[in-house]
Amino acid sequence: MDTYIPAEYEVVRNPDLCIACQVCERQCYNGVHKYDKDLGRMISDSNKCVNCHRCVCLCPTHALKIVKSDDTYRLNNNWSNQAMNEIYRQANTGGMLLSSMGNPNDYPIYFNKILVNASQVTNPSIDPLREPMETQVFLGQKNVEIKRDKMGRLVDTLPPQLKLRYPIMFSAMSYGSISYNAHESLARAAEELGIYYNTGEGGLHKDFYKYGKNTIVQVASGRFGVHADYLEAAAAIEIKMGQGAKPGIGGHLPGAKISEEVSETRMIPRGVDAISPAPHHDIYSIEDLRQLIYTLKEATAYKKPIIVKIAAVHNVAAIASGIARSGADIIAIDGFRGGTGAAPTRIRDNVGIPIELALAQVDERLRQEGIRNNVSIVVGGSIHSSSDVVKAIALGADACYIGTAAVMALGCHLCRTCHTGKCNWGIATQIPELVKRLNPDIGYKRLVNLVEAWGGEIKEMMGGMGINSIEALKGNRLMLRGVGLNDTELRLLGIRHAGESM
Repeated sequence: MDTYIPAEYEVVRNPDLCIACQVCERQCYNGVHKYDKDLGRMISDSNKCVNCHRCVCLCPTHALKIVKSDDTYRLNNNWSNQAMNEIYRQANTGGMLLSSMGNPNDYPIYFNKILVNASQVTNPSIDPLREPMETQVFLGQKNVEIKRDKMGRLVDTLPPQLKLRYPIMFSAMSYGSISYNAHESLARAAEELGIYYNTGEGGLHKDFYKYGKNTIVQVASGRFGVHADYLEAAAAIEIKMGQGAKPGIGGHLPGAKISEEVSETRMIPRGVDAISPAPHHDIYSIEDLRQLIYTLKEATAYKKPIIVKIAAVHNVAAIASGIARSGADIIAIDGFRGGTGAAPTRIRDNVGIPIELALAQVDERLRQEGIRNNVSIVVGGSIHSSSDVVKAIALGADACYIGTAAVMALGCHLCRTCHTGKCNWGIATQIPELVKRLNPDIGYKRLVNLVEAWGGEIKEMMGGMGINSIEALKGNRLMLRGVGLNDTELRLLGIRHAGESM
């Protein structure tokens, strides 16, 4: 602990309500709470608090609350408390700053500045409770000729497709960064929902091969856990070139999180840091990427769609154009708000661009070049709600990845200490006594509830727009209007300002 830095949060205990049951002490792996026998009461060390809210939620008498400390340095408009604390931390450790989850800074959230249209008289709305409403989507290449047999029946010439009941998937979270129970919750939920979850770059635990029909496996630069059976078990394969929370760099899973089972699954030594290189050392051009795409297709007999995941960066449209021509079936784009288990703070907070702008530019570029049907587009990076999904599809996406929203459904309170492995909610940890706090029987049901709720809201929103299918919504930017956006932002998004007519 750096003694130069005051406590960021303060634990407030109501002595009239506290019964010294010690639930808070048992639930806090950070050692904030302790029963003092001499005093005959609970005491707290606020310096250790990360504001995960586990103690607050489980206190039987609601005796606890956690507040932002009002202790502050002398006011300085040039040096914020955060900037000063980061200097002290690096002076204390000599290392890079490491952070978890997504970029927390006050950048614009463009989804919040976009409104959708509603039907009135000439274009009546649709009641999703009484009329057909299609939320099913298919992801994959669709640039094929329509063919019929001698009887006039359509002949299926489509390459392999992913069939989703809703345009939502669980984004990549590796076994190691999250717990066995978290992965089981995601896999079971994906199976029940008729969607997919992504293994991330940590391989696939042997117990989860049975969920293969709803699994996307990842091939990242470290090639952790990649082997023939792993590729064959999946419904699709994703080549991870970049990640929204840390564009341009590789991955890092601390050795403390490499348990015996994580070691076996990733095929790496136990207790040793798992470091993914920044580049794939066999990919330095679109031609090299094409070679890997077709190597994976050959290895799986052309039965599985190949996804290429990239981070949203300044030249993302040109990159996507190259990927669309390289043989990929799906492009996944991850915005700068994307969550992660661990990332260098400077990268997380300063690199990349918003997913809304990246998506609009990629969709527009592919349409201009006449290759939009070569690939499907999946986007992620802080998708907060069903309305974000609707707006993303209207901007040109086929479907959305959700990650942070999914772990929040499992109980995550965004305390942003995933990299420490001390997740009091049993999600971003490999510590057995913490892992068991997440019951997969409850966790998977909460995920199902979340996606089903979003699915119902998507139907309601589409019905209000007079649209009865995801396909009719896709790329339909006439249904969107901006509020409080400047001319450049409106141009990049390809939408008009609220109040403008067609």
